[in-house]
Amino acid sequence: MSRAQPQKWVSLLILFLLHLLHTSHADVGSAAQYPPPYLPTACYGSDSSQFPSSNLFAAAGDGIWDNGASCGRQYLVRCISAARTGTCVPDKTIQIRIVDYAGSVNSAPSAPATTMVLSQTAFGAIANSTAKSINIEFQQV
Repeated sequence: MSRAQPQKWVSLLILFLLHLLHTSHADVGSAAQYPPPYLPTACYGSDSSQFPSSNLFAAAGDGIWDNGASCGRQYLVRCISAARTGTCVPDKTIQIRIVDYAGSVNSAPSAPATTMVLSQTAFGAIANSTAKSINIEFQQV
């Protein structure tokens, strides 16, 4: 057996172990915010009980809309960066519920074509509310 063979197996073993140790199952995307009015929504129409009492909700962008299957899904969301340093609230993660489709919200989002559009309350919980958009890490729960 040549000397290259054991090195190949060691390399493969290291890659496999690194794969097992990778603990993050989150995705990375972007978020904007939108103001009221929030009704009606693409998911639940004019039913005001669709909104969590915390007001932590969002409209799904095209990337996660899934032809409406995302309605009711919940995500853990945190701000990871923005155009301006200091925009993100450090170490803050929120749980939001998808209640609408970003392409049909009643009021204009602060930025176009984002992964999700957060309610003003949700956006302000993880970032400076004057920002137009932020980069987020999100994971379905």
